[in-house]
Amino acid sequence: MAKSLNDSQKKERRLGYLLVAPSLILILAIAIWPVIQSFYFSLFDYRLNDPAKSDIHFSYTLDLEQYLDSQPFLITALDDEIEEAPPQVASTLEDIKSNMQAYDEELVQDEKIAKRYEQVNEKLFNFEIPSDDLKFVEIDRSFGEDFKETFEQVERRLNELEDQEALTDANRLTGLANAINDSIIEPNFIGFSHYEKNLTDTRMWRSLMNTGIFTLVSVGFELVLGMGIALLINKAFFGRGLVRASILIPWAIPTAVSALMWKFLYDGQNGIVAHFFEQIGIIDSMSSLLTTPVGAMAAVILTDVWKTTPYMALLLLAGLQTIPTSLYEAASIDGANKWKQFLKITLPLMKSSILVALLFRTLDAFRVFDLIFVLTGGGPANSTETISILAYKVMFSQTNFGEGSALAVIVFICVAIISAIYIKFLGSDLLGDGAKK
Repeated sequence: MAKSLNDSQKKERRLGYLLVAPSLILILAIAIWPVIQSFYFSLFDYRLNDPAKSDIHFSYTLDLEQYLDSQPFLITALDDEIEEAPPQVASTLEDIKSNMQAYDEELVQDEKIAKRYEQVNEKLFNFEIPSDDLKFVEIDRSFGEDFKETFEQVERRLNELEDQEALTDANRLTGLANAINDSIIEPNFIGFSHYEKNLTDTRMWRSLMNTGIFTLVSVGFELVLGMGIALLINKAFFGRGLVRASILIPWAIPTAVSALMWKFLYDGQNGIVAHFFEQIGIIDSMSSLLTTPVGAMAAVILTDVWKTTPYMALLLLAGLQTIPTSLYEAASIDGANKWKQFLKITLPLMKSSILVALLFRTLDAFRVFDLIFVLTGGGPANSTETISILAYKVMFSQTNFGEGSALAVIVFICVAIISAIYIKFLGSDLLGDGAKK
């Protein structure tokens, strides 16, 4: 009997795993995989604005098209210079030429490289463009390092001769040498260098501080105001449905539209809100709101509070409506005033709703991007630049995908830590109560 019971439990467990598996796969594909991919990119010096680093390279690669577009012409140019140069300069140029030819001979000793070498050379001779699959060849690491060192030395020696005015066509020689030097693509795997750089970068820490200030202040105000609004609209009164709908209007407006609207309201010349704040003495001049660090941070916080407080109120209202009215009636009969009812009944029974609301809003505020990007662009002087805006600027404005991916991973780690803190410290009592029940 016990054995059959265990077998049925195992079958139910397997069935449960099968039912949960699609959800886990979906979570992995949507949430976890982008983070893994960002972490992978962060281990490379991956830059779209640099042709040598615009792809992932684990080994040395030679661009045969660029190499064959330059190497024969440099050999010819060296021959021309050798005929006219003084003996000492000619000897140096002969040495450079022999080194280049030696490396070229060593390169074509590999049969696979030699075959593609000939194919690329033939296409260039016929004025055709070779494909990337054909022109890029992997070469041995030691050969690649020697190749890079040798042609860097060639370029340096030609530059020295140019400085000595010992060459008749110096620009041609140095330009071709530089092109050959650029034809070798080094591995761009750099490990955790991006993380080391960012963790010692004052701009990154300042952006984290800006993010923390924005998150703490805005979420704090939204919690207090949202609770007040939720308590008000939870009461039964004429037109309650219309009031609830109108309160949600700020939250329903797209964030970019809200930010642009408030940008006009904060304008230093015609902004109504800026003018009002100046009249009541909150700011010295209308332009202070968006042109000073404190004013700009206060402006983005006020905008976020205006927009997102209704969302907080909606979450808290859902929690309020789960509290039985009989508890308040019993407390009122016992002589408890409204404040005591709020402290002894509302807050304890709202713990789960407050936790959910705070968790959602904190994570959302920490990842803020569009509001600040439209309103201030992270300025003035990066005073409102958050970690998400910094990651965007590095990744897309500078097209530095490696460092931008590292910043994105740092954002993910911070969000994971915040979630763990909420669940550990704010949710421990709630989970404990649930376990006792």
